[in-house]
Amino acid sequence: MEYYELHPVTPQLRYINKAVEVLKNGGIIIYPTDTVYGLGCDIFNKEALETLFSIKHDSGSKLMSFVCSDLKDISNYAKVSDYAYRTMKRLLPGPYTFILPAAKEVPKKLWSKRKTVGIRVPNNQIALTLVKELGNPIISTSVTNRMGEVLSDPSEIKHVFSTQVDLMLEAGPLKGKSSSIIDLSEEVPEVIREGAGDISMFV
Repeated sequence: MEYYELHPVTPQLRYINKAVEVLKNGGIIIYPTDTVYGLGCDIFNKEALETLFSIKHDSGSKLMSFVCSDLKDISNYAKVSDYAYRTMKRLLPGPYTFILPAAKEVPKKLWSKRKTVGIRVPNNQIALTLVKELGNPIISTSVTNRMGEVLSDPSEIKHVFSTQVDLMLEAGPLKGKSSSIIDLSEEVPEVIREGAGDISMFV
């Protein structure tokens, strides 16, 4: 596994580009977000998606979210109501995953049974720069151990995933608290998971 330490505010573009090259070649990376470290691949690479599901011991039945670069980018991959737009504009970038009706551009493998997708715009320069340089979204699923516990220490993550992942971008220990998940696919918002981020406007 390639391993690079990045500055969290002004990440070195040469390391970002190494990660982008791995993603373009169907590889799997680990990268920081504003909550926890994420496992990622190009959402349009079918083989990479299958590899990622295998690493997570997931058949594809669970909803996997993905990172978009900004609010405008989200509209390319999901159907956004006026209410959803206003809500996300207020909270993004930030530690939230929003569930929205899927647009046809998104691979069916990432759709839930209700034809929705989970989308993130994390407040993290490394993650956002990655997506911008790649030109399309990447998967955002928490780095966990076999028991499903979130791993936040980079050295432990490196040890656990050294033979499963192609590259890791490291930016120090993270909080270890996952994003809040808010379902905006219907008229009434629903809090699916309370995590990082203020959810008082939804309860």
